[in-house]
Amino acid sequence: MVIHHPGAGAAPASSVGDDDFHWDDAAEAELQAIEAAYASAKRRRLPDWTSPSPLSRPRYSQTPVSGGYSQSPVSGGSTPSWVLTPPSFQGNVRARHQPISFGGKIVYCRTSSEVEKAAMDILGKIESIKAPGPVSLGFDLEWRPFAGRGEPPCKVAVMQLCMEKTLCYVLHITHSGVPPKLKSLLEDNSSIKVGICIDNDARKMLNDYDTCVQPLMDLSILANAKLAGPPQRWSLASLTEMITCKELPKPSNIRMGNWEADVLTKKQLQYAATDAYISWYLYEALQSLPDCNAEAEIESVKVS
Repeated sequence: MVIHHPGAGAAPASSVGDDDFHWDDAAEAELQAIEAAYASAKRRRLPDWTSPSPLSRPRYSQTPVSGGYSQSPVSGGSTPSWVLTPPSFQGNVRARHQPISFGGKIVYCRTSSEVEKAAMDILGKIESIKAPGPVSLGFDLEWRPFAGRGEPPCKVAVMQLCMEKTLCYVLHITHSGVPPKLKSLLEDNSSIKVGICIDNDARKMLNDYDTCVQPLMDLSILANAKLAGPPQRWSLASLTEMITCKELPKPSNIRMGNWEADVLTKKQLQYAATDAYISWYLYEALQSLPDCNAEAEIESVKVS
């Protein structure tokens, strides 16, 4: 970076070499400016660009003025044409998105009877909608990521279901199991279960509880068909940021916590409900968009 120093004047031109390099007034003045800036930096501390005060953070523009040189109104000499401009921003350079969180009612079910009632409520709502096709149902699972040494992988502990912005069900199936009404809801074609990498979740439910969750829609596949640009592997957090310009918090102490606890904490419930809600919301938002990528195929995921 070349820094403007008012005391740097012009020097007589001289030539160095005889091929393609010419030492002229411009080169000499620029060299003196660099040397003056270096000497000044040794005597005093350079400006702190991260300081919150806009007055202490002048920015140097590297856009040359037409003609290559400008006449200094103070010294009257020829000076390099790099000029000071005011800062164009305040605060941190990197903008942070506001976090998104489910703001509706969370129905937490632990016993088999509570889970049965929740499943019946959802089935009743699906029937009352009388949609021409399957109703979207945000679907997500949680389980302990690490089993003990020599033990099999942990089973699914929590299931989250959401089909509206005001209500979300968090089912603690590690205690309740999968009663008949819930199994019927998960295997019924009247609702399409939506989420990121949802086929993996469905496969785990089949292995852990002998329940075939269907039909399914992977939001990553849907997003690649609806959004411009090359296809990519979306996470729930990255797709949330793309669609809503908000951040989906994923604190590791909650995400990788003990989902088999006797009773879930408020933070666990909020985390779980938000994931299911945002899955439902993103599906609805993407479905409202026209297809952008003709090569992407949108179809329900089948679990084999």
